[in-house]
Amino acid sequence: MKKLISIFSLLFIIQSSFAQEQTIQVTPVVQSAVIYLDGAELYQKKEITLNAGRTQITFNGISSKVISKSIQVTASGDVNILSVTDKLNYIDAVQNSPKTKAIRDSINLLDENTTILQNDKEAYETEKTMLSKNQSIGGQDKGVSILELKLAADFYRSRIKEINNEIYKIDKKINTYNESINKLNNQLIEINGTPKGPTAEISVLVASATKQVILLDLKYLVSDAGWAPSYDIVTEDVNKPITLKYRAKVYNNTDVDWKNIKIKLSTGDPMKNASKPELEDWYLNFSTLDNANNYAKGRFAQSSLSQQNLLNTRGGRSGNVDYYQDGDIANQNSIPKIDAKKIEYIKAQEQKVALEEIEISDLSAEFDIKTEYTIPSDAKPYIIDVTTYNLPASYKYFSIPKADKSAFMLARISGWEELELVTGPANVYLGGTYVGQSYINTKSTNDTLDLSVGRDNKIMVSRTQLKDFNTEKVIGNNKKSTYSYEIVVKNNRKSPITIDVEDQVPVSQSSDITVETIELSKGELNPLTGKIKWKLTIEPGEAKKINLAFSIKYPRNKSLQLKKYRTISAPSF
Repeated sequence: MKKLISIFSLLFIIQSSFAQEQTIQVTPVVQSAVIYLDGAELYQKKEITLNAGRTQITFNGISSKVISKSIQVTASGDVNILSVTDKLNYIDAVQNSPKTKAIRDSINLLDENTTILQNDKEAYETEKTMLSKNQSIGGQDKGVSILELKLAADFYRSRIKEINNEIYKIDKKINTYNESINKLNNQLIEINGTPKGPTAEISVLVASATKQVILLDLKYLVSDAGWAPSYDIVTEDVNKPITLKYRAKVYNNTDVDWKNIKIKLSTGDPMKNASKPELEDWYLNFSTLDNANNYAKGRFAQSSLSQQNLLNTRGGRSGNVDYYQDGDIANQNSIPKIDAKKIEYIKAQEQKVALEEIEISDLSAEFDIKTEYTIPSDAKPYIIDVTTYNLPASYKYFSIPKADKSAFMLARISGWEELELVTGPANVYLGGTYVGQSYINTKSTNDTLDLSVGRDNKIMVSRTQLKDFNTEKVIGNNKKSTYSYEIVVKNNRKSPITIDVEDQVPVSQSSDITVETIELSKGELNPLTGKIKWKLTIEPGEAKKINLAFSIKYPRNKSLQLKKYRTISAPSF
């Protein structure tokens, strides 16, 4: 009997404790974010009134890209946080934007109208089939009069004509509707209007001894967000300071819009764990720095497959109407309607922002952005102003006339390590005019950072082959060819310039081939690479000449390719 009383007492206590637990649903907005090169840490907070006892607080509308192990919850006041859990909510999906919803509603309405027209068309075609199968007048033994035959022919002709006209009108309307649907679907692609996925919920169980108002702070990491550096290099003229505008391209693909939030950019690694660090072996080796010509793709390059290729891999047809397969529509002569599932497939591929590997300093840099920004969740890059540097710079010129008969101006910046730059592309403006794209490569051990600020048309460079000094001789079993070139650099500026000029002689990789330099005009030859460098100082209006001559000896019975060729696209008729 005592055992029964104890059990009932325990059940009463458990029921009482559950009765005291309240449930609160909140939907906080993102207030600030630390955006990393790959990933972001979001901050939210909410003021909540608690009763005494336990309270289950559920944060709704959280991005499904949340990284569970990163969730941190803190509370003001005298409360205990008992547990923090998260889960996906497939019922309350992320709401589409009003613009996306309006487009989808229009598509649905057009789909309904198209279905009604298809039903009308089917009815007419059925009637036309019935008429064609019931054209027998009278019986086999009984004929009809000329008048009856004429009346029947008039009826069939008139009705078939009416049916054909109605089918033509229906097809015309269906084409118009499908054309509109295609345009709306293309617009959905442009604004990333794919159906949103599930949301996440973060549930926090707290216990309070008294009724009180607390402030609950929530922060967590999300994937599918990040930023990439972008620079503007602006200079008015040679020997003028450089303005370096540091910008960032920020993208958000978390399914949750960030509206008017405070942003901090960081080059740190948000996934660093709490384990003690270990020193790795440190080896030194020589490296070749990339230049602007080697810079192939930016961070925000689109998916490697085009829409055309994506569709073709799923059985789409070639040509302008490859968005559908045979049988998608009743009349193949009509304008086809884009398949919604294929649209979602294409969009899912496009939303995967392509990433590239870059090297950054071990020391993390952070930039507090003064202005609040809105970053929609559409996987597109949005420009954010980070800071602006006014930098003193010295200038020199660089030219490889064999590859490009232009003089490129280099701005040399000292103390660049303190600027906390990240490797990335730079738009170059000279004298208020856009001159092209350069590349800032911070993977350098030099004290001076060289920035290419474009071509200078006032520096004339030419490279001419001196045919009178080019010879070919046969010496025994060998053939000896001599090549001679003249490089001329003229300074049309009003001030002296310093220019580095590069050229090359071939390097033999066979004992049967001998390369001999004849004239270098005091250039510095690297025998391993065959590259030659000249450092010239040229006064205003002055022109300086460089002579380069070399010979190649090789067996006369062998063919030697002496010229380099490049590939380029050209029309084929």
